[in-house]
Amino acid sequence: MLALLLVFAVAMAATSGIGGVLVMLGLTALAVGVVASVRGRLPTLRLASRRAGLLMAASGLVVMAAGGAISPTVVTTDATGTVSDVRAAPSPAEPPSADAAHTPTPTSSQVAVPVVPVATAPATTTPPTATAAKPPAAGTALGAIATLTVKGRAPKTGYTRDQFGPSWYDTDHNGCDTRNDILRRDLTSRQMKNACKVLAGTLAPDPYTGTTIRFIYGGVSEVDIDHVVALSDAWQKGAASWSAGRRLALANDPLNLLAVDASANRAKGDGDAATWLPANKAFRCTYGARQVAVKGKYGVWVTAAERDAMTRVLAACPTMPLPGPGSASTVAVLPRAATTYTPPPVAQPAPAPAPASVYYANCTAARAAGAAPIYRGQPGYRTALDRDGDGIACE
Repeated sequence: MLALLLVFAVAMAATSGIGGVLVMLGLTALAVGVVASVRGRLPTLRLASRRAGLLMAASGLVVMAAGGAISPTVVTTDATGTVSDVRAAPSPAEPPSADAAHTPTPTSSQVAVPVVPVATAPATTTPPTATAAKPPAAGTALGAIATLTVKGRAPKTGYTRDQFGPSWYDTDHNGCDTRNDILRRDLTSRQMKNACKVLAGTLAPDPYTGTTIRFIYGGVSEVDIDHVVALSDAWQKGAASWSAGRRLALANDPLNLLAVDASANRAKGDGDAATWLPANKAFRCTYGARQVAVKGKYGVWVTAAERDAMTRVLAACPTMPLPGPGSASTVAVLPRAATTYTPPPVAQPAPAPAPASVYYANCTAARAAGAAPIYRGQPGYRTALDRDGDGIACE
């Protein structure tokens, strides 16, 4: 029995230190005392009465309490991450020191760590910082959109093509009409009748469809001259209140004119950027930039939907430069009003004076004066001289 107790004491000393040994001894004494008090005696340990057993049990409790008091408290973390309290003693391989009670040796399944209060910061969610949009560069078509006036579309009331002057009027006074000016500018492989008139040419490529079109004067109309900003659209966005000269200038400004596929132009009608864009996507940036330039030059306003459509198109090409205004004035000289030529009056000769009254006494006198025969109505005619009454006297 004593040998068994010694083995337990050594084991406890190896794993839990002096405090563990005392706890083990106290537990043993308690058990023995309880058994002795129940049996009345325990001859093996020389306990001859219940009183002796009770004393031993009480002593065991005291020793257990003492062992528990001197065992340090540590926090161990097992493989599952659960934190628990254990009583540990210094390793027997190391000499005891003053701090031995505070330096426990962890077992292979437990890692001892000091208990350190950790303040847990409340979890916060920081939204990602949005990168500020870079403003468009100066001189770009995208940047120029901000300079356009945004208003609603006005009624089309009163619009006719004639409100913008004669079609293709020679506003630059170069001797050629505007239509032929644009055909000469946009077509290649041209055949000319004279310095102005284009008889044939090639549109390669057509900006609206990307296809190649052959133009022949007098044939099927396959090439139109399109107003990039449609005249009807301009009328509803400010041009209705312009002077006639300003409207004439817009209708003939080369900045606002393109030679294009006729069917695409007619499909466009008077649409703006919010309702129509070229099918040729490669040309959309150029088209949008040209519309911004024309509307900026003449002060034609845009609707909110049109502005947004322009922005979407030009955002894909933010460095697209704004086309220059060109040399055309924003106010054209109106054609002279047609007048009817009135020739000067022709001088009329003065009427001959009325002849004096002639009297012939008879036909002999008439014949002597060389007046016979005398016809009715002539000077000197008298019925007395016309005896047969045939209207001829002195025959």
